[in-house]
Amino acid sequence: MPTVAITDYSFDDLSIETPILTGKGLTVTSQKTGKDQAKLIELVKDADAVIAQFAPINAEVIASLRRAKVIVRYGIGVDNVDLKAAAAKGIPVSNIPDYCIDEVADHTLAAILDLVRRNTSNVLKVKNGGWGLAVPVTSIQSLKNLTVGVVAFGRIAREVVARVKAFKAKVLVYDPVVDPAVIIAAGAIPVTLDELYRTSDLITLHCPSLESTKYLINAQSIAKLKDGVLLVNTSRGTLIRTDDLVAALKSGKVAAAALDVTDPEPPPADHPLLKLDNVFITAHIASYSPQAVWRLRSQAAESAAVVLTGGKAVNVVNGIKG
Repeated sequence: MPTVAITDYSFDDLSIETPILTGKGLTVTSQKTGKDQAKLIELVKDADAVIAQFAPINAEVIASLRRAKVIVRYGIGVDNVDLKAAAAKGIPVSNIPDYCIDEVADHTLAAILDLVRRNTSNVLKVKNGGWGLAVPVTSIQSLKNLTVGVVAFGRIAREVVARVKAFKAKVLVYDPVVDPAVIIAAGAIPVTLDELYRTSDLITLHCPSLESTKYLINAQSIAKLKDGVLLVNTSRGTLIRTDDLVAALKSGKVAAAALDVTDPEPPPADHPLLKLDNVFITAHIASYSPQAVWRLRSQAAESAAVVLTGGKAVNVVNGIKG
């Protein structure tokens, strides 16, 4: 019987995946964490399909694969999978591109509103026995009066723009591969990245982590930003050079940041980010809802099963058709 190896998972169990896979005549092997590379290689080397969440499916792991016909990533981003190594070996890599669009868009809007209204700071003041404003009144604003810059215009970003437009904010979008007419039709203004940096009061990041986008926010790009800019990242931690962001948060160049992702992730207990009052971090949970988790897990299992039962790989991100 063909085998599906699940390298790691953050769920309580595999009660969604297992019935789907075994119901199609497949065997399931798994481990809870994929941090030990030797154990990871042992698990996947003879698997016919691999499903991975956060485990590093690097070139060495891919080189060990003897029978794999597909690698499926639990999620949208695939930066923990070496796409080139998989392509060189003729193995398609699939993701789950549409399982949490509304959830991440909602979380992004919540982060934006938290920075604009500074709700977290004010809630903490009351819980700690205080009353009144926790921050200067100049730190509390109306979204309608701000210019919001959106970096990239994929599925999630488009939903974010729709939500922000409901608050009557001016929205700028930078995405070099999207037709400007599409951005205009969404009620936003297409701009260059430099223009977005110079004129946005708040910037929200929605691009994948690629060689071209890694550390997009760094000391050089931060220097181009408006003084007191607000920054939101619900995409990937490696879009931001963390040390440069810490310096900008300390200086006030970046007035505040809301991060659902960090680099490193999770940040160590003594990390400078955790010591700043003007940064608000959630634990990479923007994608979560019961419905989204069910879609993610069931679609990952179905994506592996379709290949092992004679079908074509779906949602392939490395150019290899299974």
